[in-house]
Amino acid sequence: MVATRRLAAAGCIAPEEEAEELAAVARGDGGVLAGLVERRTTGEPLAWITGTVVFCGCPVAITPGVFVPRWQSEPLAERAAELLPPNGRAIDLGTGSGALACVLVDRRPGASVLGTERDPVAAECARRNGITVVEGNLFEGVPTSWKGTVDVIVAVLPYVPTDAMRYLPRDVLAFEPTAALDGGHDGLVVVRRAVNEVREWLCDAGHVLFEIGGHQAEALIPILEKAHLGKVRVMFDADGDPRGVEAVALSREL
Repeated sequence: MVATRRLAAAGCIAPEEEAEELAAVARGDGGVLAGLVERRTTGEPLAWITGTVVFCGCPVAITPGVFVPRWQSEPLAERAAELLPPNGRAIDLGTGSGALACVLVDRRPGASVLGTERDPVAAECARRNGITVVEGNLFEGVPTSWKGTVDVIVAVLPYVPTDAMRYLPRDVLAFEPTAALDGGHDGLVVVRRAVNEVREWLCDAGHVLFEIGGHQAEALIPILEKAHLGKVRVMFDADGDPRGVEAVALSREL
């Protein structure tokens, strides 16, 4: 198939699968397919072209310009859903496309799930996915009535150190939003701000989960503890690399 050969020549890792997805979007129109393949060979994210991605088994609509959720974030989403009571409250901080919030809604349909997002394009994308979103930085816009009542806060915030941005794949740097990736000098600038705010929103024994990378868990643990968050657990991926940090809100009476 011509499309498969072109995608393979462009360096796509799974050219046959991608060609099938693009062909499904083209619906038999060879000209449309050629255009879609051309876009993909430039490095444009496949999800931007097809308009969707599957995350934890949930179809998630993706708008061009919005960060594409990675499979590496799936264990964090599943763990957050596991911790969320059936009728509980959860916040997906910096929801982006709303992918993690979609998992929470799917796994806990009786729970109240709220996404927060500062990028209006991403916020609208999350709404397309059925997520209730408030626009603002971190907790801006969250109803004050939610303070002290949230069971789970999950966040995939930018955590790539600025100096490490240049090591990301060329296509990622060329297309995906820098604001969703660049976490400042140590990668934890935004995460640190979030940690300092989460305790006032969590109920006693509520959980917070952050995606992190590299050696950031070592730096983040004392920050969490200082913010009155304990029982810290580091989550590892299949390769044994740190991928997330989970902590519990300690009682305000302690």
